[in-house]
Order: sequence, then structure tokens, then C-alpha cells
Amino acid sequence: MPSLARMHQEKESFRAIFEQAKDWKDGTFQLLDWLAQAQDSFQESVRTICRWFGEVTAYFDNHTNSGVVEGINNKLKLIKRSGYGFRNFDNFQLRCLICWHLAID
Repeated sequence: MPSLARMHQEKESFRAIFEQAKDWKDGTFQLLDWLAQAQDSFQESVRTICRWFGEVTAYFDNHTNSGVVEGINNKLKLIKRSGYGFRNFDNFQLRCLICWHLAID
């Protein structure tokens, strides 16, 4: 079993790839090196990254991710669960829009 210190170091090197990569090629090669190095410590993560490799490396183009969309979807699910008794869709829509302080046309 890998030591905790080694796993922490590998996690930090993974993080540094996404913070310091200058372009798509640089980031992709660094990520490939990391995947080979981290295979023993993070088997599941390496398999997941390999499965989504194209999507993961797309981050290096514009440094954008889906965090905002994931947050919005999570908030909408929360409103949906808390609003189980809404009698019509308009009430659900109003609750969602109020959450982000949007005006209704």
C-alpha cells in the first residue's frame, strides 16, 4: 500500500499540471506522465481519467470547466426536493428564478 505522503505528493503534482500547463500539448504530456506515475496509488482515478481523457484535456484549451453548471443543477435538485408540494410548474419556476435574483419577462 502506498504511503500517505507519496499519495499527497502525487495529488499535488496532479493539481500543478492544471495550474501551470501553458497549452494543450504541454498539459497533455504532463498528464500522461502523471497517469503512468500514479497508476499504483490511484488505480480508480487513473481509469476514470483515461476513460474521459478527451474531456479532461479539453480543459487545457480555455481553462474552463463545468463547475458552474454542476452547481446550478445541484441547486435545482435541492429546490425540487424541498418543493415537493408545488401544485404547478409556475411556482417551481418562480422559486428557481428567485434563487438567482432573475427578473421574469
